Amino acid sequence: MHLNEFIVHFIDVFNIYHLKFLQVQTLLALYICGICGIFKIQYKKLHMNRILTLLIVFFVLFSCDNVKKTTSEGSISEHKTEKSDTEEPTFGLVIHGGAGTILKKNMSDSLENAYKQKLEEAIRVGHEILKNGGTAMEAVTKTINIMEDSPLFNAGKGAVFTHEETNELDASVMDGATLNAGAVTGVTRIKNPIDLALEVMNNSPHVMLAGEGAEIFAQEKGFELVDPYYFYTENRFQSLQRVKQKESNSISSSSSSTFDPYIKDSKFGTVGCAALDKNGNLAAGTSTGGMTNKRWNRIGDAPIIGAGTYANNATCAVSSTGWGEYFIRAMVAHDISAMMEYKGVSLKEAAKEVIQEKVPNLGGNGGIVAIDKDGNVTMEFNTAGMYRAHMNAEGELVIGIYKD
Repeated sequence: MHLNEFIVHFIDVFNIYHLKFLQVQTLLALYICGICGIFKIQYKKLHMNRILTLLIVFFVLFSCDNVKKTTSEGSISEHKTEKSDTEEPTFGLVIHGGAGTILKKNMSDSLENAYKQKLEEAIRVGHEILKNGGTAMEAVTKTINIMEDSPLFNAGKGAVFTHEETNELDASVMDGATLNAGAVTGVTRIKNPIDLALEVMNNSPHVMLAGEGAEIFAQEKGFELVDPYYFYTENRFQSLQRVKQKESNSISSSSSSTFDPYIKDSKFGTVGCAALDKNGNLAAGTSTGGMTNKRWNRIGDAPIIGAGTYANNATCAVSSTGWGEYFIRAMVAHDISAMMEYKGVSLKEAAKEVIQEKVPNLGGNGGIVAIDKDGNVTMEFNTAGMYRAHMNAEGELVIGIYKD
């Protein structure tokens, strides 16, 4: 056996068994002893060929280090692959149908059941989309469509009336993956404002369009404009008449627009949804008819990105429902995300501080629903009630109306 063949044989053994560093050291010593024994190489001859010997040792140790790194990296990569193959991606969504003075004693059993059934119908639509691999944005908009089409909620079909006995609708959406957003405000002939907000985001260079301009844009994009009478509901119209009567009997009319006997606090009448899809993308959307008896084209928080709606894949997706003026001043939806990003607090902690401390300190109230990047959900409110529901990847459904 020649020395070169012996070295090649050693390296082959090393590569086959991926020997660890200490094992290689031991084996190397044995091989050197073997070299001396087999070839009867004298120390003096080894000394004369010390350069060759050092090169051999260096080569073996270097190879050992590389294999050690390769083996380590290979095992990490394999572990990640196994995790990806065995763990199903999480997803979920959470919705609200408005917050306010919603008391059980003021709610008939039939009306309570109607709200619960509609909340369940809406959230199951979104859940099915997510379950089948659909996007968070699709789940958000389709879920909100169900509530916009119901006269139960102050959005779309069930929108409240302005002082002039018209309906002015607002909506917004935000994509957590791109931070793109779209919103419309003051539209009067759009059946599903959330869809137009999505159109603004996807097919315009703008974030918000208002009033007549938004409706011209809608027509150009193929949207059907409905007759304003589509939004007429007797309950909402009678609510307006009662508020106007109260206004005429009051010395000050400044607060007359804040009461709606139908849900007690119309300023909180909003619908919204926040969702996480299987790809880890977040989205949020909010739609509303605004405040009963509102005047002068008043705009609340629902179409304001950062106040009524916010989504960021790095943190969470949020939809708000509350006294809009205060939610705008507090930038509620964005503030929750910012607290998570910059203070490192959990979604639940951030939402609790904003809704239970910051907003009340300003004089406002209301609530939010939100989901974070890991699928954790919170439904925080400081009012007597909030129509709400949540459904996770396992299909577990939670529906609530009252505080307790």
